[in-house]
Amino acid sequence: MKQKHPSGLVGGIILILIGAWFLAVRLIPGLENWVTFRFGWPIIIIGVAILLLVIGLVSRERAMAIPACIVGGIGGLLCWQNATGNWESWEYAWALIPGFVGAGILISGLLGGERDEALHGVRLIIISAILFAVFGSIAGALGAWGNLLWPCLLILAGLFLLLRPYLSSQ
Repeated sequence: MKQKHPSGLVGGIILILIGAWFLAVRLIPGLENWVTFRFGWPIIIIGVAILLLVIGLVSRERAMAIPACIVGGIGGLLCWQNATGNWESWEYAWALIPGFVGAGILISGLLGGERDEALHGVRLIIISAILFAVFGSIAGALGAWGNLLWPCLLILAGLFLLLRPYLSSQ
């Protein structure tokens, strides 16, 4: 049986998404201006992330998911900050960057069928969530929920460390 190359699949998905975007812009008056006004220039950064991921899929370099997730995650943060004007959130939002790395490692591990690599990505995501909760609550950004969230995340991290030997022995 002939081995299939994912470029046809990826190319088809890209063409469908681009066509759907152009169709939506023509059917919904003002959509293009709303997206540009609401999210602005950070959309370009997310586009670069998508391009990195597509290049990785076409070239079968699954590790390209890591920089794609980092760039895409930062682009998403910038979109949110641009839309809300909450640029001060970098005070604690930087803590999400290890989670973006973890997401890339997780995707790379799933694409390659590497269970240990995927679990390493999940660990980074959990660490990032704890850091975000701790620094966000210290900054007062998470309000009353922040006072409850980060101790709960620390408890969950402790339970994970206690249960890790039992989870990895499978």
